[in-house]
Amino acid sequence: MTTTEMPAVSECTVTGCSYNHDGCHAFAITVSGVNGAADCGTFIPLARKGGLPKVVAQVGACSRTDCVHNKELECTASDVRVGPGQGDHAANCLTYTRA
Repeated sequence: MTTTEMPAVSECTVTGCSYNHDGCHAFAITVSGVNGAADCGTFIPLARKGGLPKVVAQVGACSRTDCVHNKELECTASDVRVGPGQGDHAANCLTYTRA
């Protein structure tokens, strides 16, 4: 898989993430999580904004093997949406669908 084939992060509505300022500015995110949540493992809760100067985020890896979009730890969705989670889960992959 080349970087042009990786699914894009089409939306992120997590306001407390350093990479989110008018879209996700990380080069790639990792989807991880425990206890049934598909967390954005790239979430960093800092006031300082970081990342690349443009919005190019894509899914670099996914460890949620129970997701219908996961094939050999790679995301096969056309794109993913990231949004606020609940409790200890600050940012979730909203595209996650249990297989």
